[in-house]
Amino acid sequence: MSTRPWLASYPPGMPAEIDLEQFSSVVAVLEVACERFRHRPAFANMGKVLSYDDVDRLSRQFAAFLLADLGLKHGDRVALMMPNVLQYPVAIFGVLRAGLTVVNTNPMYTARELKHQLEDSGASAIVVLDNFAHTVAEVLAETRCRHVITTGAGDLLGFPKGAITNFVVKHVKKLVPNYRIDGAIRFNEALSRGARHALPKTTVTHEDIAFLQYTGGTTGVAKGAMLTHGNLVANMQQASAWLGTSAKEGEEIIITALPLYHIFALTANCLVFMKFGGLNHLITNPRDMAGFVKTLSEVRFTSITGVNTLFNGLLNTPGFDQIGFSTMHLALGGGMAVQRAVAERWKKVTGVTLAEAYGLTETSPAVCMNPLDLPEYNGSIGLPIPSTDVSIQDDNGTPLGIGEVGELCVRGPQVMKGYWQRPDETAKVLTPDGWLHTGDIAKMDDKGYVYIVDRKKDMILVSGFNVYPNEIEDVVAQHPGVLEVAAVGVPDEKSGEAVKIVVVRRDPALSADELRAHCRANLTGYKQPRFIEFRDALPKSNVGKILRRELREPVKASS
Repeated sequence: MSTRPWLASYPPGMPAEIDLEQFSSVVAVLEVACERFRHRPAFANMGKVLSYDDVDRLSRQFAAFLLADLGLKHGDRVALMMPNVLQYPVAIFGVLRAGLTVVNTNPMYTARELKHQLEDSGASAIVVLDNFAHTVAEVLAETRCRHVITTGAGDLLGFPKGAITNFVVKHVKKLVPNYRIDGAIRFNEALSRGARHALPKTTVTHEDIAFLQYTGGTTGVAKGAMLTHGNLVANMQQASAWLGTSAKEGEEIIITALPLYHIFALTANCLVFMKFGGLNHLITNPRDMAGFVKTLSEVRFTSITGVNTLFNGLLNTPGFDQIGFSTMHLALGGGMAVQRAVAERWKKVTGVTLAEAYGLTETSPAVCMNPLDLPEYNGSIGLPIPSTDVSIQDDNGTPLGIGEVGELCVRGPQVMKGYWQRPDETAKVLTPDGWLHTGDIAKMDDKGYVYIVDRKKDMILVSGFNVYPNEIEDVVAQHPGVLEVAAVGVPDEKSGEAVKIVVVRRDPALSADELRAHCRANLTGYKQPRFIEFRDALPKSNVGKILRRELREPVKASS
């Protein structure tokens, strides 16, 4: 394979390398944005808008509180356990400004998962939304976490809206289970206390760890990827170069439905669009699809990011096709494979191509992106972004040629420092010369476009033949009676493994026989599903990734 064949396919004006030294840290990105776009809106949620000036002031206050009141020291870890509310960006930037490390924590964690993450990260403090504080209360005594800051969904919405929101959430909707945490401090109290102190000058460099970003845990115990300020700045520079001329400074409004604790939204939405002086419109509960569509109909948004299940959910929600899409110019899918059926329907309804991107927690996250002027969905994850090397390698680490299938490996300034306190796990994925082994099976064409064939660990082995779930799912999803589908391998006496599909119907009358006929027409024999199960919903992570591992329980009988 020639070195970087993808460069020849770059859009005009796209640099091969980005400037890594423009910003010394994520804090510097924030400070430049606040200076340039001071009076522009930065974050919106539930009808309240914070300007860049507000974010600057409030994050300073929070940083001063962490240092002066709690006495935290450079490099200490602070866990943030919230959905998308206005407190989240304030807390993120407050923690980073204080020279501390953010531990993003999924608010849907069970007590067991939370205890693992707090213990593993050694977090000294946690900021948690009231709705999830009972989980913190359950495990706190068994961790080293000594400071708890609690907050209500309405705390930054102003009076009287904030007080009303908190009352409704707690007493009407009853979404706040009872909890008791002695000595917990309210978020607004923390801001008030911080306002009494000047923020001391803290030096943060590229080498400092900005985030401990825990991998989803879909493959076992969650590990904390150490993402440095340098990693995040690099990826923001790479992604913003890619957006190039399509993003207009000070005019972008991006819909942020993926949670900010997820690396995709954190980098692509929060950091990249902050550099452009954009407004992040935070969606607190995207699972409420009717409410989500109502919000979209009220906002003249320019961009949206999401995962396949989110786009599919929107397309199947009444009223979505009535929204005005005239201002939208960017729809970016990542986090899992975008299905052709979903991409084609999205284009038909919105008029905007759903551009697929690819990344990992370990790469901050972006590795590849499709050109944003792509006329149609192409089934590819795109081209490696500037300053990124990609290699398709066999099991011995030997690079393969154009069109050959092997493991996708990545090298670039966005690749993590390693896993937190796990040198053994780091050594399994990161070579001494900087190549990260992604665990994804891929191929590259002669123009440099990369195609994911599947996850190494999700691959199904039927009588010695490799079967890739993505392919099966793509075919099944094209049946008009199918809403969602997941394919997994299940043990089989004859063939070692057999293909099982789990389907959520769009058409209640859809039968297993109809699906089998559809698969026979589109898939070779060994790829056809042996087992078909219908369910009302598929198990998903909190960001909407389908959890295939939960579908692998042994099959009792064919349906």
